Amino acid sequence: MTSMSLRARLGWLIIAVMIAVLLPMAVLSYHRTLQEMNELSDGRLAQSARTLDVLIRHAGIDALRGDGIDSNTRVPVVGTHGHRCPIQGTSCEPEVGFQVVDATGKIKLATTNFATPSLPSRASNTFEDIQVDGEVWRMFTLREAAGNLTIRVGERQDSRQEIEQTLKAQYVIPLALGLPLLALLMAWAVRHGLRPLEALARILKRREPGDRTPMTLQPAPRELQPVLSGLNTMLDRSVDALERERRFSADVAHELRTPLAATMLHMENALATGDPRFVSPSFVSAQHGLTELSRRVDQLLALARVEAGAASEGSTKVDLVAMTTGVIEELAPQIEVSGVELSLVGGSTALYVNGYEVALIALLRNLIENALRHVSVGGQVVVCLTRGAQAILIDVMDDGPGIPLERRAAVFARFHRESSGRGDGYGLGLSIVQRAAQLHGASIELLDSAFDHGLLVRVSIPVPQAEGSS
Repeated sequence: MTSMSLRARLGWLIIAVMIAVLLPMAVLSYHRTLQEMNELSDGRLAQSARTLDVLIRHAGIDALRGDGIDSNTRVPVVGTHGHRCPIQGTSCEPEVGFQVVDATGKIKLATTNFATPSLPSRASNTFEDIQVDGEVWRMFTLREAAGNLTIRVGERQDSRQEIEQTLKAQYVIPLALGLPLLALLMAWAVRHGLRPLEALARILKRREPGDRTPMTLQPAPRELQPVLSGLNTMLDRSVDALERERRFSADVAHELRTPLAATMLHMENALATGDPRFVSPSFVSAQHGLTELSRRVDQLLALARVEAGAASEGSTKVDLVAMTTGVIEELAPQIEVSGVELSLVGGSTALYVNGYEVALIALLRNLIENALRHVSVGGQVVVCLTRGAQAILIDVMDDGPGIPLERRAAVFARFHRESSGRGDGYGLGLSIVQRAAQLHGASIELLDSAFDHGLLVRVSIPVPQAEGSS
């Protein structure tokens, strides 16, 4: 199923938020306004009753009715003159009525719409809804202070209902028209706001493999700046990975061509000759070539692993003493064949460092193998592990011919071989050592050996100040 685009998702979320906010606000505002309108209308009824009460108490019923007017004459209905409001088109005057009765229930003064003597008698200062001639009225009852007269003032409910309908229209119509307009405006705003993402997508599509040029957006929104920084970092790592792959392929092609060709040549010679005297040496030479080929592949793979970050498990706490002991035990057959005496100094107590175990093992193995390769039979190789004030030192010292000072910088180049080497070297050992040291922020020094001749390789792995001083 096709996933919803980010633009559509933002648009619908914004519309949903607007509806979730505006609709409850409109409903609450409508009910609050309706409540205020009812309270205002009720207050107007009460004020009308109290005004009529004041007039009666100061002027009297007869004075209000005037001389010569019959007692059956009624006051005209208020609010039915047909005046229309220019905006709503409805009556501007709500229909109201009042009735004044004495203690015996006799009507003393009333409007024609409240002339019926059957209006209910309620307690003073009370509001109620009553039905008169089929119409619902809102009525307020007020008793005179002396208790001789009761004043009732009412308003037809349909007047209030017209106001209520008007309020509904005033709230519903803006929402019905405004929400679609807001949705269109929000869609335009989201589309305009996401243009930097579209520009970034176009830049990524046009980008060539291996391009190290940093990606930029002008102007770059603040929210996209971390994304751009992360993308540039990731692309740099990808380019580095591609370069490592290309370099590894070139190294493999460079290093495996010769032993493969030699092995094939020995195999062809063994198959071509019919003399048993030449078959066996050819197969022995082919076996030796395959053995060397296997060792060369192992070193190439070790270099690839170290350059890729010594695997993906991250750094761990490594005991250098235990690790060195394990490497020496692994190389024991090679040490025995070489006729070299190898000793470990500083291996009595554990020595921990945070690092990549694969890289550290590759570093130590290659240092020891290089030393064994350049020391004659009966020579000495010393591996020394010490903790300094700010670093842990790994020293591998031999009494071989050493390396002249002017050529020490060149030995870290790939496939560089010193002519003094004994055995088959591939020029990858110190390159692996250098890359493993870089992973740990360590430094490598090529110094003079403590013997009369030879080489001392010192790797200084820095440790945190708190750990180093403990």
